[in-house]
Amino acid sequence: MIVRAGITANAVTIASLGFAAVAGVLLSVGALGWAALAMVTACLGDALDGLVARRSASTSVGGALLDASVDRYGEFFFLGGLALYLRASTPLLAVTLSALAGSFMVSYGSAKAEALRVSVPPGLMRRAERAVCLCSGVGLVPLSDWLARASILPAWAARAPLVAALAVIAVGANASAIRRLRALARVPSP
Repeated sequence: MIVRAGITANAVTIASLGFAAVAGVLLSVGALGWAALAMVTACLGDALDGLVARRSASTSVGGALLDASVDRYGEFFFLGGLALYLRASTPLLAVTLSALAGSFMVSYGSAKAEALRVSVPPGLMRRAERAVCLCSGVGLVPLSDWLARASILPAWAARAPLVAALAVIAVGANASAIRRLRALARVPSP
């Protein structure tokens, strides 16, 4: 349908970036329900652009570079927005920044393996896994907040899904990145 409409893969990628930027702004001001919707839309665009490129036989190095770059910017918008939202809490800000570092390092490990022309070491917390985790955490906050306001959950649980998602990404992505980089360090020189 998208291909028949003449929409290019690069247009889908740029639209995805726009939704990610909107999500970052919404996250920064605490509008988490709307942010979750924008995040999911951005992530769907990210998943769709490669399919559109293959179906329209328009895959290119430039398109792949644009896609990878937009992925990094999108994650920065998500986690940067959350860093601004959580900036009043030093521990939560530290977890968010750790999640950002881990996310970028997993991607760096994959890119470095491709540059060395070796297979990408296996590991968890790839882009799709991080996106599902973060979108779920953000998307569940309006419910947990409502439950906390209704005194069904304790007050501290209002942001628990978000904190849990950030912690999973912070620990999982950094552990995966370290594992990948250690595997790459053992690759013999050409």
